[in-house]
Amino acid sequence: MRKELPIDILSAVEKPARYTGMEFGSIVKPEGTTDVSFCLAFPDTYEIGMSYLGFKILYAILNKRSYIQAERAFAPWVDMEKKMRERKIPLASLETMRPLGEFDLVGFTLLYEMSYSNILNMLDMGGIPIWQKDRGIDDPFVCAGGPCVFNSEPLADFFDFCMLGDGEHIILEVTECYREWKKAGKPGGRNEFLHRAARIQGVYVPSFYDVTYREDGTLAAVKPNTSDAPAVVYKRVEPDINTLEYPTHPVVPYGDTVHDRIMLELFRGCSRGCRFCNAGMIYRPVRERKMENVLKLARELVPATGYNEMSLFSLSTADYSHLDPLIHKLIDEFKDDKVSVSLPSLRIDSFSVRLAKEVQAVRKSGLTFAPEAGSQRMRDVINKGVTEQNLMDAVGAAFENGWSTVKLYFMIGLPTETDEDVLAIAKLAQAVQRKYKEVTGHYGAKVTVSVSNFVPKPYTAFQWVGQNTKAEFDRKHNLLKEAFSYLKNVHYQYHDSLTSLMEGVLARGDRRLSRPIYIAWEKGARFDGWGELFSFERWQEAFTEAGVDMAFYNQRERGKDEIFPWEHTSCGVNRAFLAKEMERAKVAALTHDCRRSTCTGCGVCQNLGVKIIDWEDGTK
Repeated sequence: MRKELPIDILSAVEKPARYTGMEFGSIVKPEGTTDVSFCLAFPDTYEIGMSYLGFKILYAILNKRSYIQAERAFAPWVDMEKKMRERKIPLASLETMRPLGEFDLVGFTLLYEMSYSNILNMLDMGGIPIWQKDRGIDDPFVCAGGPCVFNSEPLADFFDFCMLGDGEHIILEVTECYREWKKAGKPGGRNEFLHRAARIQGVYVPSFYDVTYREDGTLAAVKPNTSDAPAVVYKRVEPDINTLEYPTHPVVPYGDTVHDRIMLELFRGCSRGCRFCNAGMIYRPVRERKMENVLKLARELVPATGYNEMSLFSLSTADYSHLDPLIHKLIDEFKDDKVSVSLPSLRIDSFSVRLAKEVQAVRKSGLTFAPEAGSQRMRDVINKGVTEQNLMDAVGAAFENGWSTVKLYFMIGLPTETDEDVLAIAKLAQAVQRKYKEVTGHYGAKVTVSVSNFVPKPYTAFQWVGQNTKAEFDRKHNLLKEAFSYLKNVHYQYHDSLTSLMEGVLARGDRRLSRPIYIAWEKGARFDGWGELFSFERWQEAFTEAGVDMAFYNQRERGKDEIFPWEHTSCGVNRAFLAKEMERAKVAALTHDCRRSTCTGCGVCQNLGVKIIDWEDGTK
């Protein structure tokens, strides 16, 4: 047990297993045997961080190198923070209890905008100056990776550098670069290392770019101030994920985590082209893992972890070219060990009741689908590419085979949305209930409808649009509440509109947001993604104090030619393609999936020199 966290503290906080470390599979290297120490920091709770596959991949890759000591740190929950601050205990890694401020590099995972205040809190608790400009030669370099680095500008004044795209090789190149600079006696100070790092493809150093603004508040220009910084930093992309290292002996937590199971990655990227989806753009192109490779990983992971469930993980798992034979082989091979296979939410047009039955042969559960919108017009606007008939066919087949519980995901606040589109969500839920009656001859289907609020994100076709106001979100939720009040056995869940509005501000923010983020943290902002701790009023006060208008960032319609704060850090998708998709959305025109058809011109393959890997027809 960690001596810095005595029993009286651990016994007084929620879930003490979050803080004790020493889990099966954690790696502790003898002190003084490595050249570089790297703390992988996750700005949320242990249970969420330990469920993130990318975190496990980087931990394994870094520790495989004998000269690197990689350790983990997570945001302490508010009860533990209180105890640690009272006793002046710094935030430290789980492996060696080393305070964050004593590492060479501290790397944060940026998964979600609402975790930004936790980053500042972890830096402060770890003994690291929060502002990048205040760090000295002995302080760690603070860096970041993950999906939100494709607009890291709101945090630009806090990070030394960011790494864009697939992390397997870039993180090793950065660490090797640091090792050489450190061994040479740190010549030229911190700035010299940043110059060296900026020459690595995919590394973005915010301080190497000057930003100017117009009188109306929009960006005038973002220009590099050194020849080592490219005008546009393109992401790193691994052309073939079959060649990459995979964590086959991961850390196995003592307590429950969000995804307490084996995670088998089937492929990266998605080419479906949903116009609201940031992940669908920034992770392109599709690159599949060979079925034999997936099976090999499963054979190593099952005995190494002891888990009794494995999840087939990807952005759109049902699109995996060999899903049927893979599931069959996994179930057949591991059924005697009572290891089940699970699938995430499925597209309704690729749902197979036979597969669903097969994966639930060991463990039964309900089915989850994501139509995203209630009306066909709205599904075409967002380029979902599915119909009501697809949903009826999917649930009908499920009901015929004994299922009676269905969960449906939707969004409201989408561009061009009318009240008729919103109310179509309730009609669709009712149609599912009727389908159950038609198939089984009686009522009783349990339908859960979960509705989130649309947040426009960078690198999507909807990056130009304004977000709904709180009043508009609330009015639409009330429309649905009333509609569902007449339906039995429909459980309606919806997201808090104020949290969505705050996410909308941060998602498309620029460097001027660093000040309100800092003030909000000073005022007590922590775990803003957790409803019980989020305070919109606190953020409003911070923005007012900083003299920054929140509505400028989330509710304003952007001009066609407006320069965006994120465009000098590119995922490879062309702006012209996204603008064309926005125009097609206005007339509800569909764009086909390029995976097994013609190129749609997003630009990723051409800009990054990569190609789609789909094992259905070989490589194309």
